[in-house]
Amino acid sequence: MAAADVRVARSAKSVGSTAMPKRFHGRLKIDATFCPTDVDDLFSTVDWEVRSAQIKGENGELIFEQTNCEVPSYWSQLATNVICSKYFYGEVGTPEREYSVRQLVHRVARTIADWGLEDGYFATRQDGERFYRDLAWLCLHQHGAFNSPVWFNVGLYHQYGVEGARCNWRWATSRSQKPSGASCWRQRTDWSCYAASGSRSDSGCPRNNSFAPLRHWYLHILAAERRQ
Repeated sequence: MAAADVRVARSAKSVGSTAMPKRFHGRLKIDATFCPTDVDDLFSTVDWEVRSAQIKGENGELIFEQTNCEVPSYWSQLATNVICSKYFYGEVGTPEREYSVRQLVHRVARTIADWGLEDGYFATRQDGERFYRDLAWLCLHQHGAFNSPVWFNVGLYHQYGVEGARCNWRWATSRSQKPSGASCWRQRTDWSCYAASGSRSDSGCPRNNSFAPLRHWYLHILAAERRQ
């Protein structure tokens, strides 16, 4: 558990950070609404436990297993199995493999908050930090969840320095510095979607002239603008 704390702390000083001064346009003022202000570490607002996650086939054969999954103690086993098998980054058994929900939530929430800071969405740096804490708290306490590609992709470069096609999913030849945060979008006829293995997968990539429906949270709008 302590190791997870260290990895979260290290990722805050990732390759995605910059020493250039931020320009704040006063667009968003964020009040501390969800995450308690009297706690320094938002991840201490839940109790943690280490479990195994397994996915089995129709005949009971073991398809996936990870034995060191750190999750909030009140999360169901089903949630544990899905999160750990689908959204944790890295090959099981390797040092780069994520093993804690706190790593996953921090990777995504920290990256999105940093984008907002870098692009001047927040009135002050403190507003950006309050946004990060509330967003991470909401995900951690299961009050909200992102579309799968957000968990797959966002923060792999900015927090871990992962480049190229090593992310779980990517589109065309784009770099993971501009990760895809949605499974459906308007697509040019010369675009293709690829699995990490390199096989083509056009599922969720419509080629007509209409926009596929997206969840128009501010977060999706922010992620989309970052990909331009």
